[in-house]
Amino acid sequence: MIKLIMSDMDGTLLDENGCLPEEFDEVMAELRERHVMFAPASGRQYFALLHQFRKYRDDFIFLAENGAFVLYHEIEIFSNTMEPETARAVLEQAAALEPQGIYPVLCGKKGAYVKSRYQPFLDEMTKYYTQYSFVDDFADVDDDVIKISICDAVAADAENTIYPIMKSFEGALQTPVSSNYWVDIMNADINKGLAIQQIQKTLGLLPEECAAFGDYLNDLQMMQSVYYSFAMENAHPAIKEAARFQAGSNKDHGVLLAIRDFISQKLI
Repeated sequence: MIKLIMSDMDGTLLDENGCLPEEFDEVMAELRERHVMFAPASGRQYFALLHQFRKYRDDFIFLAENGAFVLYHEIEIFSNTMEPETARAVLEQAAALEPQGIYPVLCGKKGAYVKSRYQPFLDEMTKYYTQYSFVDDFADVDDDVIKISICDAVAADAENTIYPIMKSFEGALQTPVSSNYWVDIMNADINKGLAIQQIQKTLGLLPEECAAFGDYLNDLQMMQSVYYSFAMENAHPAIKEAARFQAGSNKDHGVLLAIRDFISQKLI
């Protein structure tokens, strides 16, 4: 029986307009009746997820920042923070990309921090970061750093503009491409999959009792951490290869259709 369902947000749970399906509340009520937990698992910051799911703040487990910051009942289950010198090295490398319209977001437990006021960057950044501050120097930030996200606000081709530069950190750090716009930089020992494994350990759940839905490269380890792994119809080929099952596209509300299938098959 499935006891925990995790879902990525953009390109997965959210439709092509970035909105929750109309029947979301109805399906969540059915999960609650069956004592099945739901967890948004996203590269978004915790405060952005909390804003979107405010009515579920006491129900959901929030896997924020690609699993680097996980909270339940507004209490931290665990986090994974970067060493200050490591964060500084990443930010210095990212600064070289700024002439191309590529800018970093320093992601902390208290909020996010940005230097650039370039409007196309802010338009993209504020989709995922609702609690943020402008700073003149990242060195002035007094917060635990859990992730650095780098945004290609011009070409929207992060796999080719950002990743080839930042992959030099691979090994010491994780450098997943999370969308056409974003590359996320985190410690090597954290990703959505490892966060799920920590939750499974905390709650005493087996992989066979968990389902996960994803569409992009930052969802790869999530597919590997549960038995019921679903790639969206619109997913990156690598995610389709890693997943055991396929769901309909995000445009067709594939996550909710799959959950209804779980119910009809008596898997929950």
